[in-house]
Amino acid sequence: MGFIGSGAIGTTIARLAVEAGHQVVLSNSRGPETLAGTVAELGPRASAATSREAAAAGDLVVVTVPVKVFPDLPAGPPAGKTVIDTCNYGPERDGQIPELDSQSLTSSELLERYLPGALVVKAFNNIFFKHLRSLARPAGAADRSYLPIAGDAAPAKAAVTEFLEAIGYGVVDAGSLAGSWRQATGTPVWGTPYGPYSNEKGQPAAEDAIRAALAAATR
Repeated sequence: MGFIGSGAIGTTIARLAVEAGHQVVLSNSRGPETLAGTVAELGPRASAATSREAAAAGDLVVVTVPVKVFPDLPAGPPAGKTVIDTCNYGPERDGQIPELDSQSLTSSELLERYLPGALVVKAFNNIFFKHLRSLARPAGAADRSYLPIAGDAAPAKAAVTEFLEAIGYGVVDAGSLAGSWRQATGTPVWGTPYGPYSNEKGQPAAEDAIRAALAAATR
């Protein structure tokens, strides 16, 4: 797996991936040498590289960066690959992006424009990184939590579903990238089903709760 961006959510996904037996290649905007501590903590299945190298190395690529840096992403290496988009648009951080402000595009559709040929799937953008870490459960657990995913390519969604199930989560198919606004910042499925940030362990969110939250989303 290749990671473009290694902040709190990216590092948490990488940790869960390593525990599930995956090799991970991390990158950030500051250079591979700044990730030495994280790599050492994650162990021998982890390494660091440039963003381009990480994208080229991964069969599955995780993009976890501010939306404002989409134009700077390495466009070539992710082509033909499944790309997990964890990103949320925040005008206070990203500046005003007309296509997103007008709702003519979702942020995942915008990412797809900058990564031609990539098979983008929205996932992990609706959960606090500490809850993501603490709520992982093995298959069959009564208190297993669910995460929504959205995408346009069935094979890519199947690959992401398989990955999520391997790291401890059930999956709710939330539809297309055009409909991925239903899991964006401020929607009912964003954060709330997993409990308040003040409870770092979180609370399990069952499939029915995630489906109900998605259905309650309005624009």
